[in-house]
Amino acid sequence: METLEFIIYPDGRVQETVTGVVGASCAEVTAAIEAQLGQVLSQEQTSEYFAQNIEQSVATNTHFTASEW
Repeated sequence: METLEFIIYPDGRVQETVTGVVGASCAEVTAAIEAQLGQVLSQEQTSEYFAQNIEQSVATNTHFTASEW
């Protein structure tokens, strides 16, 4: 599940935390929001940022031989 959490401080700063998004796609998820909030002062990537989606594929080769007895 993707989650965006915002903490708004009295001085106007906003802390944003993204969880459940694997890889750099979290930047795509938050880009529009960050553009509306203002200047980004710092970013800290989590372990999810450095994780990679794992795609598995299964290839099967079927070889059938028939003999005529």
